[in-house]
Amino acid sequence: MFNFIKSWLKYSLKTILLVTVLIGISTAGWTPCSYAALPSGNAITDGKALLRYALPIDNQPVRKLQASLEDISNQLRANKRWGAVSRDLSQASRILDKPSQILTSVPQERQPQAEAWMTELKSGIAELQEVVKNKQKDPILEGRAKLLKLVSLLEESMVKEFPFEVPAKYSNLPQLKGRATIAIKTNKGDLTVVVDGYSAPVTAGNFVDLVQRGFYNGLEFTRSEESYVLQTGDPKGKEVGFIDPNTGKYRAIPLEILVEGEKEPTYSITLEDAGRYLDMPVLPFSSFGALAMARPEGDVDGASSQFFFFLFEPELTPAGRNLLDGRYTVFGYLTEGKDILDTLKAGDTIESATVVQGIENLVQPPAA
Repeated sequence: MFNFIKSWLKYSLKTILLVTVLIGISTAGWTPCSYAALPSGNAITDGKALLRYALPIDNQPVRKLQASLEDISNQLRANKRWGAVSRDLSQASRILDKPSQILTSVPQERQPQAEAWMTELKSGIAELQEVVKNKQKDPILEGRAKLLKLVSLLEESMVKEFPFEVPAKYSNLPQLKGRATIAIKTNKGDLTVVVDGYSAPVTAGNFVDLVQRGFYNGLEFTRSEESYVLQTGDPKGKEVGFIDPNTGKYRAIPLEILVEGEKEPTYSITLEDAGRYLDMPVLPFSSFGALAMARPEGDVDGASSQFFFFLFEPELTPAGRNLLDGRYTVFGYLTEGKDILDTLKAGDTIESATVVQGIENLVQPPAA
């Protein structure tokens, strides 16, 4: 019975994908399909949470700590289940009662700072437990956000080295061996994005390199669809991507997808074409402000400089099996500026884009 159900699911997914292709997957060959998705289930829709879960670490206690704190917002949305919130906090506190289980994954030289973060977490959880007694949603969410920032720092301190070797065929392209934070100033306000080289080192490296070159400064957003996408990165003139001044050629970036449970990305093939209909990317299209590369529809390795923000809307493009997953490379998420992103339209402008953290993780190709 299980095998039959699995085969039926694969057949159903393939059918939906084929119908999507037939009714028109792209506009002008450079943009993703519109409003095509499958039911959401319990997908994670917070970009910061997705970035935390995408870190290449293997420490179950810290993951349970994170999950307990992440769950608080779910309980507050679900008719404000105060008892469940209290249980989440109690579980988080109990995990911190055994600090050695967390510290075992932290390099020795970073352990003093990790211990300080855990002490701050323990104190912050105790304070939040008192706040919960007053049953006020906003202060609880604010306290949760502060605690999760500390969890992020703790988890990041566990990453010892870049977790895999990028295929040698991409050594001619910039690579991001870690993460970087980009501040994007627009004519309507400021955005902050975090790009993830642990999951998409070639795509993220290309983007950070272009930011460093000032490539995006002054470019307009060229396409916007409400509750769907906001796209930019098309340079002025006849070119549709970045022309590398060292080679005089169009810099093409391969499709790059890291699947949950795997140690390194797959390249140059969509999950659909690989027959992997049930696999999910580590960086999915399930959060407002997911950052992804645009590409010609018929060329999986044709991306260059154009990218889009996914304007996630749960009714039209629900999370979990969204049919963009596995077809386009997500390489980061919006972390600040949701209200600004929601107002941007075609014709608005990127005034400047600046790497504010993580530039040391950018590895340039060796000189020819």
